[in-house]
Amino acid sequence: MRFLRLFGTRRAKITFNVVSGVVAVGVGILTTRHFIANGWPLGHAKILGVVAAGGLFVAAYGFKAWGWQLLFRHDQRPATLALAAAGGAASVTGLALPGRTDEVVRISVVRKFPGRRVGIGSICLSLFLLGLIDNAALSPMAAITAGVAAPSIWVQAGLIVVAVAGVLAFAVVVFLPKLLRHRWVARYKFVSWVAEHTTTPRQATHAWSLVAVSWVLRALAVFVLLDALSIRTSMPLALGFLCASASAAALPIAPAGGVAQAGAGAALLVAAGVHASEATAFAVAAQGLIVLAGAAVLVLTMTTHMARSRLSLRL
Repeated sequence: MRFLRLFGTRRAKITFNVVSGVVAVGVGILTTRHFIANGWPLGHAKILGVVAAGGLFVAAYGFKAWGWQLLFRHDQRPATLALAAAGGAASVTGLALPGRTDEVVRISVVRKFPGRRVGIGSICLSLFLLGLIDNAALSPMAAITAGVAAPSIWVQAGLIVVAVAGVLAFAVVVFLPKLLRHRWVARYKFVSWVAEHTTTPRQATHAWSLVAVSWVLRALAVFVLLDALSIRTSMPLALGFLCASASAAALPIAPAGGVAQAGAGAALLVAAGVHASEATAFAVAAQGLIVLAGAAVLVLTMTTHMARSRLSLRL
């Protein structure tokens, strides 16, 4: 207990913020130096297109954090900055952590970020709901891709599964409060706690719309990046790449989240007729840009919080 109280002190929080910022900047610098030394995986990239895609990825982090915030109980919602920082940190560490274990990073950042204290249980419940909302928000894109851009019957079947799973996930989130109030399960303490802390169907719908905007921004970013790196420019192809990468991110046994997403995206591009070397190079470039955007989000949130803290002290 004494050890845990030590990590809850203001000095520990400041140290955590500084270390997180240094790690984010370090990853960003190393990634940038790698691309400067070796070039982008595909040559002759359009710089403005790459910058625009990076900006869209950064904006997508913000909308997802905003949607995530609505999945907490009203009186326990962390600041949007804390949730955006958690998303950025998770994307950076996702290069090494397997599957969904980057959720541990999200929990740690939200817990240590200065501001409103949130219990681990509430964070875990919100992440569970966010996973369902994420799948539900991806469902329309998966359905569209299955209808107009699936390169093979097997890919089409997989996309249909993703679309149906998203619809079912949204149904679970919407009907969860009613299910938890049923007399057969309401007598259990854990069920009662979940019923008290889960979001309302209205808030869940608002969260879905914000997360859906995040997915649209990511799809636009991939589309812009396809053009910037001189790959076949096609919105259906961008949607297919995004759906494949997102599906791979849900695998808990993948060797590394970022690697699995890049591999799945490259496989879909190859199935769509893109040359294997170009598909692999694009997937690596896209994943590197996502990591850079996550590091930028982490640094921006930390800087904004520190600026606000100094301003409040002066006032």
